[in-house]
Amino acid sequence: MSAAAPARPALYYGWVLVGVLSLTETISYGILSYAFPVFLQPMERELGWSRVEMTGAFSLALLVSGVAAIPVCRWVDRHGARVLMSAGSLAAALLVLAWSRVGSLPAFYAIWIALGFAQAAVLYEPAFAVIATWFVRHRGRALTVLTFLAGFASVIFLPLSSRLVETLGWRSALVALAVVLAVGTFLPHALLLRRRPADLGLVPDGGIVAAEGGPAVHPETSVSTRDALRSRSFRWLAAAFFLSSLTTSAVFVHLIPALTEWGYAPAFAAAATGMIGTLGLPGRLVFTPLGTRWSRPGVTAGIFALQAAGLAVLLATSGRGGVWAFVILFGAGFGAITPARAALVAEYYGAANYGSISGVLALILAVARAAAPVGSSVLYTAAGGYGAVMWSLAGASALAAGAILLAEPRRRAVPEVTHA
Repeated sequence: MSAAAPARPALYYGWVLVGVLSLTETISYGILSYAFPVFLQPMERELGWSRVEMTGAFSLALLVSGVAAIPVCRWVDRHGARVLMSAGSLAAALLVLAWSRVGSLPAFYAIWIALGFAQAAVLYEPAFAVIATWFVRHRGRALTVLTFLAGFASVIFLPLSSRLVETLGWRSALVALAVVLAVGTFLPHALLLRRRPADLGLVPDGGIVAAEGGPAVHPETSVSTRDALRSRSFRWLAAAFFLSSLTTSAVFVHLIPALTEWGYAPAFAAAATGMIGTLGLPGRLVFTPLGTRWSRPGVTAGIFALQAAGLAVLLATSGRGGVWAFVILFGAGFGAITPARAALVAEYYGAANYGSISGVLALILAVARAAAPVGSSVLYTAAGGYGAVMWSLAGASALAAGAILLAEPRRRAVPEVTHA
């Protein structure tokens, strides 16, 4: 006689994890990334450091985060995210506290190098590895919820940080943000993260483990890290997202000076640039679910093509109408790129080695983000204006659209998953 099947829980624990990570990613991105520019002016006034010196530390942290993503994500594959993300969030809170006491430039750089390691442990890559482990059929929906909610990080923490600096001063504001970081990320990570569905008697997407004699459950097929990294599909995938990251990073750094050089007021240029991030939120809601209904490579190619078209509109038209058309097209695509990358890595290579494969891709993207501002400046100087820079970025987006179509493996790694 076979044992009775266990009851299906009312709420799949994977959705609890989506809620937890949405909260912690919003706080982590808000404090460890978006709040940084708020502190530049008050630190410049008190400490006398230049903008270049301070932003250099931030850029170095981004590069360190990319390099550290490989060992960090390998750890997540082998041991789960709970210990790593808990330690990373606690370290980040202590380092923000150390930032509030900084008095020398070498110490500031040391803090931000260490924050680069903390960023690797708490930002999207380990969170995406958790989602890839707990979801298969509903992975796109889970990524949509996580990235949509975390997209509010800038909306919440830019004004909050500014208000704290105005009322408390920049050093006390950082102390307050360190407390928010510790309470809002360390505790949820330590208390609520779980490694895999099987630890709770579940299978991905909310099914339950088959009782003895029940129907078999077929796990998602995964590709080894070595085979994935040596595959043709990974090379095209890396090329596509390298070009895309190069484009978005260069646009965010150079759009304001480009628009002001073309005669627009600085306030209008800043508002247009800020709206790109805001429009990314509806872009995620529209494009990410489409990947579950249509070909995800095709949808992603459409996102890149949309950005290329936006840049072409910006260059081919004059007046504010053309700028806003660019903002709508480029912003809608911008918001959907991150969840598309996460979903494609999981679909092509499975969940077992997701972190290790995603970590290598994160390093490649970090190189693109670091190279984009400088490379665009070199091209601007050589060409004598921003026209050549923006046309080059439009071309890079178009090439990314072609590359992502070539990245699709001949044989998908994701078979149909059944539940007991």
